[in-house]
Parts: sequence; C-alpha cells; structure tokens
Amino acid sequence: MTNYLNSINSPADLKKLSVEQLPDLAEEIRQALLNRLMVTGGHAGPNLGMVEATAGSHNPEPTLHSPCC
Repeated sequence: MTNYLNSINSPADLKKLSVEQLPDLAEEIRQALLNRLMVTGGHAGPNLGMVEATAGSHNPEPTLHSPCC
C-alpha cells in the first residue's frame, strides 16, 4: 500500500499529487477510516462517501464544469 496520507499536511500537499495517485490516496483514507471505526464504532457510510468528494474537489485536472475564464 502507498503512504501518501502521512505526507499530506495541507491542501497544497494534496494538489501536488497526480490524478493517477488520487485513487491510491482515497484507498488509504478509506482504510484509515475503517481501522478507526473498528476501534471506536460508528457509521462508515457518510465518511466513505466524502473520501471521493474531497479528492475530486482537489483534482488539478480541468473538467467540463470548470470555469473557463
């Protein structure tokens, strides 16, 4: 498994990752959430859904919905 999570301290660090690295980071975050939930209990669904939403919001690649100006 990768180890991106320990090297991210700010949004700027996240933006340094390539688009190809984001799925590995998302997997790392999901695993960390599940490991924590096994200890503390709780609901995983909302947290897991936010993993992709957060990674996507920091995607450096333009999308069809990006402002053009």
